[in-house]
Amino acid sequence: MSFWSHLEALRWVLMRVVVVYLLLAGVCFCVMPYVFNNVILAPTTSDFVLYRWLNGLGGDGTFFPDFSSDFSVDIINVKLASQFTTHISTSFCLAFLLIFPYLIAELWRFVRPALYDNERRSVVVLLAFGVPMFYIGCTLGYFVVFPFTFRFLAQYDLSAEITNMISLNSYIDNFLMLIFVMGIVFELPFVVWVLSRIGLVTSDFLKNYRRQAVVGLLVLSAIITPTGDPFTLMVVFVPIYMLFELSILLARKKAPEEDEDDDEDRPHYTGDEDYERLFGSGSEDEDDEEKSEKQ
Repeated sequence: MSFWSHLEALRWVLMRVVVVYLLLAGVCFCVMPYVFNNVILAPTTSDFVLYRWLNGLGGDGTFFPDFSSDFSVDIINVKLASQFTTHISTSFCLAFLLIFPYLIAELWRFVRPALYDNERRSVVVLLAFGVPMFYIGCTLGYFVVFPFTFRFLAQYDLSAEITNMISLNSYIDNFLMLIFVMGIVFELPFVVWVLSRIGLVTSDFLKNYRRQAVVGLLVLSAIITPTGDPFTLMVVFVPIYMLFELSILLARKKAPEEDEDDDEDRPHYTGDEDYERLFGSGSEDEDDEEKSEKQ
């Protein structure tokens, strides 16, 4: 295919993706009132599934958080057009979550003919692993990370004279940010795999800096969930640390340049030794010919 043929194929890929994305956004716009009341605003009341489950554990706030008290937060709107713009933005965000596998499939169809068989197998395995991990991260963000963070911040009191009035924009911004951040964090093995193929990261490098990585992951977990109990911190830290260990397994042991150097230093099989062992080196025949010429 020529350069312009590739551009034409890419144009059709983008057109199909945009059309499907707009159709899904329209469907999400129609069902958004139901989704908003039953899904997005669910963590604002004590009926949320995580709150009811933790309430049954009977936490006192030392290790397990205390969710025995009633919890309800009223979201207010302070701007005239906020509800309309939020309706549109959340519809597009939900449509992106739904279209993500289709987007990956279209991009795969476009680049697949340019790859070798071994490259195709590697990419297929990577996509089959990376796409579900993104959704697992978003699910953990919705059911664990955001509810913990939201309840802690909503009940935090700097002074008894201050009344918390959480705006719609503030709630949605934090809701979307934490969910998508967790989805991106769960792509850590994918990012490390790509960096190792480029030669920027190796498994030995990650092992040598494991202690520093543990400290950094703990700090990241504390930032994501700024609560005071160890349980919430561990709920976020343990999955991220497991992803780090998985990244070590997926990374190359050596950089690609080092592998090439090892291949150059390693003796290559030419077949000369087997030939000499079977048919002789030929040096004896040459000596016989020299003797006959002298005679």
